[in-house]
Amino acid sequence: MKGADFKGRGTGRQPANIYQKSKLVLDHVEGIDIPEYEENPSTQFFPVSSKTALSFNDSPDLPLNYSVNPYQGCEHGCIYCYARNSHQYWGFDAGLGFESNILVKKDIVSQLKREFEQKGYEPHPIMLSGNTDCYQPAERKFKLTRQILELCLAFRHPVSVITKNSLIDRDIDILKELASHKLVHVYFSINHLDPGLKLLLEPRTATARLKLKLIQKFSAENIPCGIMVAPIIPGINSEDVTKIIEAAGKAGAKKAGYTVVRLNGQIKDLFEGWLETHFPDRKDKVMHQIEQLHGGKANDSAWGRRIKGEGPLSQTIAGLFKLAVHKYIDPNGRMPEYDMSHFKGNGQMKLF
Repeated sequence: MKGADFKGRGTGRQPANIYQKSKLVLDHVEGIDIPEYEENPSTQFFPVSSKTALSFNDSPDLPLNYSVNPYQGCEHGCIYCYARNSHQYWGFDAGLGFESNILVKKDIVSQLKREFEQKGYEPHPIMLSGNTDCYQPAERKFKLTRQILELCLAFRHPVSVITKNSLIDRDIDILKELASHKLVHVYFSINHLDPGLKLLLEPRTATARLKLKLIQKFSAENIPCGIMVAPIIPGINSEDVTKIIEAAGKAGAKKAGYTVVRLNGQIKDLFEGWLETHFPDRKDKVMHQIEQLHGGKANDSAWGRRIKGEGPLSQTIAGLFKLAVHKYIDPNGRMPEYDMSHFKGNGQMKLF
């Protein structure tokens, strides 16, 4: 089943869950098995409990070691999303199931509060989110991200937010207050400037134009903003890198970073199917260039290389990016250092 069959979805494919021995299908009257979804399903939300709010990683590729993920699965439908594979742990598929079955961590705020209050807890900047977007459409209904930001403000705890969604504008009041205490960095993920490509590549995200407007608006309110050009996909969006950084710099972005695409696990098959549907004429070229970045394979788990790639193509991308940042991002406009000196944890909040 082709991804183009379902409007507003990154893919209509439903690959088998590698952790399950059986697969749910509908039995056709003529004895033909058909996929679970014949039509675009409505999104379902599943409330779950979490054992801990903070997720720890020791990756040298990431600037922050702790993250908070209020949701698993993501309606944004970005075809390249590395988080798709992890949705199989919950019994869903990495394709359409990832986009239409959203796990909502109903107790994430109370869990995080308990962790802040633990004796001996040391504050460290946390990332919202490290896995799926904390401002995906589900946030409009459940407001967990807003509550987490309110908690960080109450405890004076530093937080970094990254999103592809304009819903973050709803919380500008809290972000302004956090920024006044040097407790927040905001990053917008922008990897293209073409609204048409957005509809295919990451269908339910905000347009680049809207995100650039928010950078301008937030910067005017002294909320420090940066961008992530992520991921860069050779032959798809790689020609836009300089233009994206130029536009972000003009809007007020203080910092820029990037990653190149990698296609681990089932993402490779999903992405190849997406190329076959939307860009069949360049499918082979795009896949070969991705493989050039990752030692001859589309997947990659090697530290460093998995994020920036290696080889001549990687060097070309790095050179273009560095030149654009030098030209368009104000070198004096760095993100402010977090101020963790006023943290109110270790049981202090219990006094109120």
